[in-house]
Amino acid sequence: MENSHKKPHAIMMPYPLQGHVIPFIHLATKLASQGFTITFVNTESIHHQIAKAQSNTIEDDIFAGARKTGLDIRYTTVSDGFPVGFDRSLNHDQFMEGVLHVFSAHVDELVGEIVRSDPPVTCMIADTFYVWPSTVAKKYNLLNVSFWTEPALVLTLYYHLDLLRKNGHFGSHDNRKDTIHYIPGVEAIETRDLMSYLQATDIWTVVHRIIYRAFDDVKRADFILCNTVQELESKTISALHQKQSIYAIGPIFPAGFTKSSVATSLWSESDCTQWLNTKPHGSVLYISFGSYAHTTKHDIVEIAHGLMLGEVNFVWVLRPDIVSSEDTEFLPIGFEDSIKDRGLIVPWCCQIEVLSHRAIGGFLTHCGWNSILESVWCGIPLICYPLLTDQFTNRKLVVDDWKIGINLHDRESITREEVAKKIDCLMSGKTSEELRSEVKKMREILEKALATDGSSEKNFNQFINDVNASM
Repeated sequence: MENSHKKPHAIMMPYPLQGHVIPFIHLATKLASQGFTITFVNTESIHHQIAKAQSNTIEDDIFAGARKTGLDIRYTTVSDGFPVGFDRSLNHDQFMEGVLHVFSAHVDELVGEIVRSDPPVTCMIADTFYVWPSTVAKKYNLLNVSFWTEPALVLTLYYHLDLLRKNGHFGSHDNRKDTIHYIPGVEAIETRDLMSYLQATDIWTVVHRIIYRAFDDVKRADFILCNTVQELESKTISALHQKQSIYAIGPIFPAGFTKSSVATSLWSESDCTQWLNTKPHGSVLYISFGSYAHTTKHDIVEIAHGLMLGEVNFVWVLRPDIVSSEDTEFLPIGFEDSIKDRGLIVPWCCQIEVLSHRAIGGFLTHCGWNSILESVWCGIPLICYPLLTDQFTNRKLVVDDWKIGINLHDRESITREEVAKKIDCLMSGKTSEELRSEVKKMREILEKALATDGSSEKNFNQFINDVNASM
């Protein structure tokens, strides 16, 4: 019991993408409110983007406000090996090679400095997608906690890559296309619902090499935290639990599901509230394809025409680089004139503020995991338009398993007529009512999980007890 007076001190490091930074920041705040000291580490590039986005209040320390409320969260940055001005999106593969080969040396050096601080560092909570956590944690004698920001289904598919390879569903020139029945805790999954990297023919890209290393490394973690809910993925979590200590602690939201006091956005946010206030309850379709994925000009044009054919009000988040950072003119000529006051187009917004507005009645989404959880929390059904990585697998959960959404298109390519039809189907009529009924049930599951005696809260407290016991 000699350690009972020690205060846990965690170094936290999200993967340098918007969808990973958000849950990491909310988890840091939650752990700090339970007495943890947190040293939060963003890459210099991510920090620069967040600071630039907060044009009115450029603050070198994003947790300054949180500390004023008594939370012990320190903040620092680390180089990812590239200059801040380097275009990581345009030079994606070069950047990823750096993340794979160079980044760990910068992390090692920084952790070596942080471990000398007071109170002593006890654990490192790093993103599961990193390839180095077990090496760095072992070197500095820290508990190795892996934080998985996506659903357990996606984790277990990566975790069991060896089974997919052995059975011929991944890694050969002629992969099997039949249903997969042998992944522990997964009843059945079609090959089209695997993550995009597992459907690829070239399996030695830099991202594949990162995946192989990262999901070998996670098997050496002391604990795995997962941003999901026990009741939603119970079989998958139970099967993983037989291999390692895994805690379903999701959904990781800011307290009260209001805009976070800590800046999390990599882009400056447009305020949609005034426009939404003028629209009837449940009449607006929210459209966003997330912070990272790109799509084609063809798809954007067809979606735009589909919106013109219909009569639904909409807010459409269109990042200027959604097609590419070099092609920023992608909407059909005359689109904005034809929609007049029916639509609002913004480059970025605070998603939880928009989704929780009474005027929103549906969400056309790329199926990012944060977006799905936020939409469910707000009782909003989904139209699914997955673009890459885990989004195809998340679509399976939303449409096939939970029945809280529909597919945007059933054929290979999108047509404007189908877009208009699916939007109409989501926003009104019998299907709409059925989806709303299911999403309401799922919202209740999330609420119960986060209640004092709920599964996520119990798992979160168990994790804290287990960390303290291991110190």
